[in-house]
Amino acid sequence: MVQMPAMNAVVEVLKSEGVDVAFGCPGAAILPLYKALEEVGGIEHLTVRHEEGATHMADAWARTNGRVGVAIGTSGPAGTNMITGLYTALADSVPMVCITGQNVSTKLHQEAFQAVDIVAVATPVTKWAVQLKEAGQAPWIFREAFRIAREGRPGPVLVDIPLDIAQRTVTYDPAIDAPLPVHPVRPHPPRVERALDMLLAAERPLLLAGGGVVTADAAAELRAVAEYLQVPVQTTLMGKGAFDEDSPLFAGMTGIQTSQRYGNASFLEADLVLAVGARFGDRHTGRLDVYRGDRAFIHVDIEPTQIGKVFEPDLGVVSDARLFLRELAGLAARRGPARAPGPWVARVNRLKAELGRREDFDTVPIKAPRVYKEINAAFGPETYFVTAIGLYQIWGGQHQKAHLPRHYQVCGQAGPLGWEIPAAIGVRKALERTDPDAEVVGIVGDYSFQYTVEELAVAAQYDVPFVLIMINNEYLGLIRQAEIPYGMNYQVDIHYDDHGTDNVQIMAAYGCSGRRVSEPADIRPAIDWARKEAQRTSRPVLVEIMIEREANTPHGPAIDAVAEFEPLPGAAA
Repeated sequence: MVQMPAMNAVVEVLKSEGVDVAFGCPGAAILPLYKALEEVGGIEHLTVRHEEGATHMADAWARTNGRVGVAIGTSGPAGTNMITGLYTALADSVPMVCITGQNVSTKLHQEAFQAVDIVAVATPVTKWAVQLKEAGQAPWIFREAFRIAREGRPGPVLVDIPLDIAQRTVTYDPAIDAPLPVHPVRPHPPRVERALDMLLAAERPLLLAGGGVVTADAAAELRAVAEYLQVPVQTTLMGKGAFDEDSPLFAGMTGIQTSQRYGNASFLEADLVLAVGARFGDRHTGRLDVYRGDRAFIHVDIEPTQIGKVFEPDLGVVSDARLFLRELAGLAARRGPARAPGPWVARVNRLKAELGRREDFDTVPIKAPRVYKEINAAFGPETYFVTAIGLYQIWGGQHQKAHLPRHYQVCGQAGPLGWEIPAAIGVRKALERTDPDAEVVGIVGDYSFQYTVEELAVAAQYDVPFVLIMINNEYLGLIRQAEIPYGMNYQVDIHYDDHGTDNVQIMAAYGCSGRRVSEPADIRPAIDWARKEAQRTSRPVLVEIMIEREANTPHGPAIDAVAEFEPLPGAAA
């Protein structure tokens, strides 16, 4: 049998699991793994400036190509720095393996240097956290880590490796090994039958596509069901891109923040909602009594414990999103011919035409909706976008169009500031071999930009081009707005003198470039320049757009009752 260093066996496993890029930062306790990366080869490594950045890069890499991302750090604070990224991946169901070094196993009980029980720390924010106890377990622990990360509801795993274990030799032959099987979660046929019965009996049904549709690569199946049965489709924030927003069947988004008025109005009039791969997050549902109303719900999810967690549906189906939609489409075809658009589809399109939000502002300071009008006009459907948390996430949900799955990526539930720059790097690296000319755009706030700004050095070092569009109101805008009911305006002002942080100069300090825009007419020319400059320099380019400081975004009830429109007969008012 083949003898090799334990960490060489680990690298062989990583390669066979589809890992061709890893993100991390070397340190003393993890150097045996870095030695193996050097000796075995075949995995590109980007040295990050902070371990949290590594996790966000691995996260976005996985969101883009559907494989398992890998982040690496040494012992102690490297692992604790990864916790935010682990939580983000768990919250958004992203498959990722984080690898940490550890002090020697004989010293862990003696408060040795940088010896922290990272397994205990990471357990609440991972699907599995484990410490390698025996060198002979190394390839098999990693096989199981990848299986767990991928199977069922995807998520992150952490593997901690004590230094003495990492330095040992094992018996392992990669030529006769392969990834562990991931078993599909198929729907129970009688429940698919019942779901179709309910869907066909409804007068005003909606399909609700959550992030599970994107994760399962089920966009084509979703479209097939919607078009065959002529059922309008809404998406959650995590499901954005699962259905083309230019389709006549797109019915918007419902929610208290990332929503459209026509989306809320359509939802209000629906009598049945078939939710696939959605978890009914609180920013989507708002008040449950209003959200539920008198309408029926079918909830399809790959994770059994998700069904009934927020409220009990009329029908629950445990299934992979793609397999359920495929079965539903086949069953519908056997039941009867494709439907023609009816009065419900016409109603949804009327609401869409009449209840849009205004975007054509020419005023100075710039209003945020005008920014998204220019973004929608400038970039095609093939562009990849990343965005994070704040008013600009809400504006993005309200105004920015998405057309393709895995092309609009947002850290939805955890909402960590600073996600965008490392995420853009991860997306760009995921596309490098399959779509090297694809454009990557990060929509970022002025405060979030500063959280992980050091990762610009990574993009500059490794020639990773993308465009950053900063929406800058010089406030902690969302926090300021949240303070208003308290009668506060406290500790949210982050500018000084006439402008504050010179973000264009920060870009220059990292060997990148940028422009500041204050006039609406200058937005599009600046974006066009940034696209060309990113391509020319192979580095990030910033367009900083100064918007009105008092910019707010609508908050309020989850469902806006639209009194000026008469509902269809039998629909809720």
